[in-house]
Amino acid sequence: MAQETSLLLLKPDCVAQGLNGEVLRRLEGEGFRVCGIKMMQLTDALLRDHYSHIADKPFFPDVAGFMKSKPVIAVALRGDSVISRVRDLLGPTDSKAAPKGTIRGDYGSDKMTNVVHASDSPEAAEVELKRFFAEGEIFAY
Repeated sequence: MAQETSLLLLKPDCVAQGLNGEVLRRLEGEGFRVCGIKMMQLTDALLRDHYSHIADKPFFPDVAGFMKSKPVIAVALRGDSVISRVRDLLGPTDSKAAPKGTIRGDYGSDKMTNVVHASDSPEAAEVELKRFFAEGEIFAY
């Protein structure tokens, strides 16, 4: 298996429900390692960049409003095939369709309030990690 690093955002619903530790415990229990972590308040500019693929959609203001409603926790997570394995552990984007036992199935509500964003490819992870972490904020150990 290939070592990869993925971006995760513990979303406002995760932070509000106090699920940060539980989500990280489940991910670290799978052998993944946190190599960068920080709490941050997202800005309009960062959200437009991160969600550029939907920024022109009529529902984007709702997404941006939700993502700014509370701080998020940005996590750089490293491990063997972390990108695909984390997405399997999270379950489908729509929490209503996510089976129990997945993070979204256990804690999410719908497509937006779904606890965690995770990179969906190595290419996306590379861009997203640079968007949320400055040079020197991700550590290899």
